[in-house]
Amino acid sequence: MADIASLNTVYNHYMTAYSPSGTNSKYDTHKKSELRGVVNSIVKLNKDAPVFLIDNSKETKDFAISLKENARSLKNTISSLSEDSDNEMLSKKTVSSSNEDLVSASYIGTKGENPPAGIELTIEQLAGGQINKGNSLPPDQMGLPPDTYSFDIRSRDIDYEFQFNINEGDTNKSIEEKLARLITRSNIGIHAETSTDQNGNISLLLNSDDTGVKGDSGLQFIVSDDKTSKQRGAVTYFGIDNVEKAPTDAIFTINGKESSSPSNNVRIDKVYEINLKGTTSEGETVSVGVKTDVESLTDNINNLVMGYNSFLQNASKFLESQPQSKALVKEMAGLSAGFNNELEAMGVNFDANGLISLDKNLIQQTAMEDDSLTRFDNVRKFANNILDKANSISLDPLQYTNKKIVAYKNPNANNFASPYITSNYSGMMFSSYC
Repeated sequence: MADIASLNTVYNHYMTAYSPSGTNSKYDTHKKSELRGVVNSIVKLNKDAPVFLIDNSKETKDFAISLKENARSLKNTISSLSEDSDNEMLSKKTVSSSNEDLVSASYIGTKGENPPAGIELTIEQLAGGQINKGNSLPPDQMGLPPDTYSFDIRSRDIDYEFQFNINEGDTNKSIEEKLARLITRSNIGIHAETSTDQNGNISLLLNSDDTGVKGDSGLQFIVSDDKTSKQRGAVTYFGIDNVEKAPTDAIFTINGKESSSPSNNVRIDKVYEINLKGTTSEGETVSVGVKTDVESLTDNINNLVMGYNSFLQNASKFLESQPQSKALVKEMAGLSAGFNNELEAMGVNFDANGLISLDKNLIQQTAMEDDSLTRFDNVRKFANNILDKANSISLDPLQYTNKKIVAYKNPNANNFASPYITSNYSGMMFSSYC
């Protein structure tokens, strides 16, 4: 159990510190054939790679992991620009929302379908999580005698027991801070933290990661020490079973028909995926519909450019600490070589740093011309070049770090793949915990 908790802690640190979004997307899941292709690529790469020593500095580790994660994010961005497994780049339909502050939406339908009818939304209530707020206690006092205490939390249909010691000299503040770390790091779907009121008193706050009404109780989690294994009394004393805010379901109407959802992310008719962000005022509606082909194409190119620029800007942050990153920036800038003039003629412009700016009016004008399909082939080729580069970087970001070559592989020998090259990243993830 301790090993699993450590893995969860490391993974959460990795995702929050290095992942651009902190979350995974549907493009992070793969078929067996795709995973087999990745493995084969790694084997081939390792058989030909020289033996080298890595610069073990924190800066190099941060650069390598950040580069790998940003390459993954760029791959996901490009993958989202085509429908399903279709190879036709920039073919993805895009969706408009009349109020992005209240509703954002994306298209999840399949290729070849006729554009679906638009929908009208009203939002009465957002889905919310559960909040427990403990008793306000003097921070420098302690009302429980020294002992080993425990309590149970039922979360996500699993019961967890938490044990802790109260020793002589412990205070409400020290124990509540310890409990906040213990609960949060256990990764059971609850974030805990301490809160200090205007009088200086401290209380423990428990927030559920999930939203929506759950089970017979309607609660996301239940705290109790009625049947716990150690000394009871901590739950009542700290008041961590006090529900300050019960979880709620999202309540909304779609074209006049009332619906509800435990989450603010809702799929509608396998066509739209909407994210509810706020509630509508009386008489207000939000319109959601598919954009025209020209608008969708412009949006796809804009998303491609945003992903490309974001990747290049993140890589450029390491130019001083990682000299080899200059090679990466140069290679990225060279991906458009061969059709720069054509790209600029349709509104895709490159500056001295390799970043891209768009002339949307010129792009829309190009999209409406008779030879638009041929002209946009250059953008698709550019996007495919970026995707190939992102795949290469994701497989081996260490190619752009400072390292000392120890020995080259014999080109005439039957070399074997080394499993240790790709395990470098695991070591980097665990370096702060071992």
